[in-house]
Amino acid sequence: MRLAVFAGFLLVMFYLVAVARVINVEEIRRAISVTGPAAPMIYVVVSAVLGALFVPGAILAAGSGLLFGPVLGIFVTLGATVGTAVVASLVGRRAGRDSARALLGAKRADRIEALIDRRGLWAVVGQRFIPGISDALASYAFGAIGVPLWQMAVGAFIGSVPRAFVYTALGASIGNRSSALAYAAIVVWCVTAIVGAFAARRGYKKWRGHDRAS
Repeated sequence: MRLAVFAGFLLVMFYLVAVARVINVEEIRRAISVTGPAAPMIYVVVSAVLGALFVPGAILAAGSGLLFGPVLGIFVTLGATVGTAVVASLVGRRAGRDSARALLGAKRADRIEALIDRRGLWAVVGQRFIPGISDALASYAFGAIGVPLWQMAVGAFIGSVPRAFVYTALGASIGNRSSALAYAAIVVWCVTAIVGAFAARRGYKKWRGHDRAS
């Protein structure tokens, strides 16, 4: 569903920029460059809040690429992604550990907490590669369980690099009218999806094995 929404967004933006020419990207980028670092910083803050409210991160990243170009846009996207992870984690932390334990069950919650104690950072990184899981929702859950904020921030940054490039580059390719940039983004997306699907399948098998053993 989210992929269909993102594809629809890209098609609409392509029509407005390249076909109808309603939006002049170069003029917008020139106007933004005059503001210096203010516009990227504002976009990071607004996107971080919107992401925590479950606005699809892919759309926010594509907008970043369209407005700021492929290079600056990737850093803006990563900044917003880390911001969303921190905001959602803080809200989840306030919701409380007990609510997470009640939702997961005592045994699974204990196992997850033990995993976080050993590999909290890499649990956050790995989640970013698994397709079909909302990053904001996962960040709420990590926060409720007690993942430290620094692990949320660093893990979100590391794990989001591939997808940040993909979605930002696709948005930038519309503004720059660069097919090479779009092809590169698609290749990276395919590789990331395969790695994520393999990791999810392997993790699910291990999870089921632990459940049966217990």
